[in-house]
Amino acid sequence: MEMKRKGNRSKTGIREIRMTKGFLKYALGSCLIEIGDTRVLCAVSQEERVPFFLRDTESGWLTAEYALLPASTSERSQRNSNLTGRSQEIQRMIGRSLRGVLDLKKIGERTIYVDCDVLQADGGTRTAAVTGAFVALVEGLSKLKKAGMLRLPLLRDYLAAVSVGIVYGNRFVDLDYQEDSSASVDLNVVMTGNGEFVEIQGTAEGVPFSRKELDSLLEIAGEGIREIIEMEKGVLRDEIQFLLGN
Repeated sequence: MEMKRKGNRSKTGIREIRMTKGFLKYALGSCLIEIGDTRVLCAVSQEERVPFFLRDTESGWLTAEYALLPASTSERSQRNSNLTGRSQEIQRMIGRSLRGVLDLKKIGERTIYVDCDVLQADGGTRTAAVTGAFVALVEGLSKLKKAGMLRLPLLRDYLAAVSVGIVYGNRFVDLDYQEDSSASVDLNVVMTGNGEFVEIQGTAEGVPFSRKELDSLLEIAGEGIREIIEMEKGVLRDEIQFLLGN
């Protein structure tokens, strides 16, 4: 069944994206990322120590936290005094994704914290958080390098994420909430600028999907991520090349 997407988006079209780097005054790095009606605020800070399992290893660490703010959805979300299983799973995904492109040996024995708070949710909050967190991380690392605290190259590549899925037989990129809630297949894909996968999360609802369908979804996910990374390049400009050591 052919479905008309909100805003007359094409099947492979992503929603309007805005990335505001340096949104917060006191954070080491920050980014407000807006994808359609989804808004996530990402902030980076650092601490001059590492978890016990990394002490005296000359390696740093990066960890992430993720939360839905109370008014981010149509029904009030509880503040995360006790993390839900969903929030734990998502913040682990964000941390793994960022560690996939960060050389922890180059940051010394310090911990980088990445906080991702969903201000408004309309689908794709975890993928928006990964992309926004990368922009915030680059800003934060750039400040530390300029202070003489890090060694280059710090980053292996760009990083971005997008959701893809099958909705009533249609293969869509960047699902909003309505599409996501109706999807028979839903994937979250994290990739580097060179097209390598960092994470793939995929599930079917009701009916299994084929290898051919998976391949086609990964193909259109790659197209969407390349488009997002081009936007990152515009936002980050010379900072990213500096940190890549180019």
